Amino acid sequence: MSAERFEKKETIDLRKRYIGPSCKIFFSHDPIKIVQAKGQYMYDENGQRYLDCINNVAHVGHCHPDVVKAGAQQMELLNTNSRFLHDNLVLYAQRLQATLPDKLAVCYFVNSGSEANDLALRLAWQYTGHKDIITLENAYHGHVSSLIDISPYKFHQLSDAEQNQFVHVAPSPDVYRGKYRADHPDPAKAYADEVKDIINKANKKGRKIAGFIAESLQSCGGQVIPPVGYFQQVAQHVREAGGVFIADEVQVGFGRVGSHFWAFQLQGEDFVPDIVTMGKPIGNGHPMSCVVTTKEVAEAFMSSGMEYFNTFGGNPVSCAIGLAVLDVIEKEDLQGKALRVGQYLTSLLEKQKEKHLLIGDIRGRGLFVGVELVRDRLKLTPATAEAQEVIYRLKEQYILLSADGPHRNVLKFKPPMCFTTEDADLVVEKIDIILTELEEALGLKLNNTLILEKGGNKRKLPADENGHGGVLHSKGSCQGSPQQINQNKNLKK
Repeated sequence: MSAERFEKKETIDLRKRYIGPSCKIFFSHDPIKIVQAKGQYMYDENGQRYLDCINNVAHVGHCHPDVVKAGAQQMELLNTNSRFLHDNLVLYAQRLQATLPDKLAVCYFVNSGSEANDLALRLAWQYTGHKDIITLENAYHGHVSSLIDISPYKFHQLSDAEQNQFVHVAPSPDVYRGKYRADHPDPAKAYADEVKDIINKANKKGRKIAGFIAESLQSCGGQVIPPVGYFQQVAQHVREAGGVFIADEVQVGFGRVGSHFWAFQLQGEDFVPDIVTMGKPIGNGHPMSCVVTTKEVAEAFMSSGMEYFNTFGGNPVSCAIGLAVLDVIEKEDLQGKALRVGQYLTSLLEKQKEKHLLIGDIRGRGLFVGVELVRDRLKLTPATAEAQEVIYRLKEQYILLSADGPHRNVLKFKPPMCFTTEDADLVVEKIDIILTELEEALGLKLNNTLILEKGGNKRKLPADENGHGGVLHSKGSCQGSPQQINQNKNLKK
């Protein structure tokens, strides 16, 4: 194990002293100090190994030797900015573009998903000459000011008067809990028509749409999989209004969905966005990201007369690392593995759904899977506290998983792509045991109603363990309510 500089308590005290209080930490009542990682595993200061089911950033596995070697070797030679010629920049751009439709041909390299999405907005505004942006409920696109404005996941607690008037929020295309569900004859059209209505209302007020932005699969919104055909129809409405379609692949790109390299391709070959943003997995933990767009959009951006320069974007070290990530994905068939292991994981979880009434829905593609917990399958009452209890109990079993969604009741699987079927067996086995004990303690009846036992020790769980903020996102959540989960004394060991 790596040498520890401080005792854990001292690390916590120093963090409280020097780090901003709004910078949240996982498992705040008993945080984990991680000192090393490899593959799909992380290790604490005592050498305890944790199975990582959270980190879609360490895409090809923590500290992959090929990626580490590529970065170190290039760092020994040169690291400078992109105003000098260097082969790594053009080699990486060429390799990256080869994974995309021909229309998406121009790259801008930046350093984070937030930078990428901020630049995507600038491209849209310059190309269209319009200002207004349509985003989705529960969307999260980054932490800079321009993106907080278009991220309901962040700004939901603001009053309407405080929200920017150029931002319009469309319903999340959630066919399990949303406005139009799986029993609707055409949910894709129904959700797309909502976007069309927003455009019409904006136009009547004299406003013009610059673009529509969506995560190709919503992550912070609760692992939402849009119905096939939704993006095509939205793109048609938006383009007819003079806007562009921005696909945010920061969370789900680079083969994670298994069947395709990019999640937007799940919609079909006839759908091509105007702008694609990418980040997190692109550098396997190294800070880099990219915006890819069409020649037309790029030329319009240049016509503004303002040069675009990014000090670190596309530097030789970042590009060497990016190339190594692509090499590993191909060499180790990680996209194919995501498909196979993801299907296996989903099949295991579907069997648990047949067994546990707390599981309302299983959804996902490849190694991007959500398990939505509910207290009532008919009313879809969010099982928020129960989801948090599962997360904490798994942590006690040395498995790291997170929960998200507007009600914080969706268990999120987005592990490193080296995640195996054996890992899936282990996690699902532990979830099975935890849900069995929870349902017994809660008095879950066959009529889908939860009757909570009275008394016993209770542990108040923090509302947010996902690290994007400390505010609970649903007024209807049971988090911290009198119906908290009974812990330890009422649960069988």
